[in-house]
Amino acid sequence: MGSFSALKSPSISRLEWPTVALSGAIYGGYLALTWWWASLPMPLVMAAGSWLIAWHGSLQHEVMHGHPTRNRRINDAIGWAPLSLWLPYAIYKDSHLTHHRDEHLTDPIEDPESSYFTKAAWDRLGAFGRLLAAWNSTLLGRLAIGPAIMILNFLAQELRAVFEEGGERRRIWLSHSAGVAAVLAWVLLVCDMPLWLYVFGFIYGGAALTRLRSYAEHRYADNHEERTAIVENSRLLGLLFLHNNLHVLHHSRPGIPWYRIPAIYRQNRDALVALNGGLVYNSYLEIVRRFLLNPHDDPRHPRHR
Repeated sequence: MGSFSALKSPSISRLEWPTVALSGAIYGGYLALTWWWASLPMPLVMAAGSWLIAWHGSLQHEVMHGHPTRNRRINDAIGWAPLSLWLPYAIYKDSHLTHHRDEHLTDPIEDPESSYFTKAAWDRLGAFGRLLAAWNSTLLGRLAIGPAIMILNFLAQELRAVFEEGGERRRIWLSHSAGVAAVLAWVLLVCDMPLWLYVFGFIYGGAALTRLRSYAEHRYADNHEERTAIVENSRLLGLLFLHNNLHVLHHSRPGIPWYRIPAIYRQNRDALVALNGGLVYNSYLEIVRRFLLNPHDDPRHPRHR
């Protein structure tokens, strides 16, 4: 098989009906679950709520890459709803597209999605902060405390940005706050769901599932093409993550719609594995076995120590 770089990007439909259907399933499922939550077993509500919030995050990721239409405003409107409450879509989009500058992947200064620290940042953490960071480097820690660390750190950074930058940042947060108010009015007032259930059963659980996806997606390597992983044999979680478990393909061709990724991956597997230096996991079960209590990597970035 030839180099994957020789593969032409597939043609994209003017309207991608599988993604339209997915959007309907996610928003319809969310409305149904929040409306009928009191009639369902609590474990089912929390499991389904976590799934839907994580799935909605995957949908947001899909639309910011130009799906399901060729109209950016329509795509952004599909992904804008702040079901997770804490993350404005506009900021997520800007940050994630910056992350796709692959030559800077994992760099804690240049890559906004890096989980690594510079030496200066590591030193500022102090003993307790470094202990939390070390625990957050294990899969158990990433799932248990990772969502809290991610959300609180993001909100603290954004609070500073709102006061320091003002302008557009404030407009984003004002618009986001209006959406949050609408979501909370629906959940708390119309559906009479307790706030704790939505926070822990939907938002925190959904963030934990998203942390599972991103946990082993990237690691530092001298060659930037070898910094992006592949997780195979993950049909259920692959659907949840819209096949971003095959992450090196997404970074190589971010415009490929989610429902075409598996077939294109199978056709080009050898070239993709060669491209990323063999950074392949058999499944998320392998990631659990290897990293549940062991760190995925040293949280201090090799080039910033």
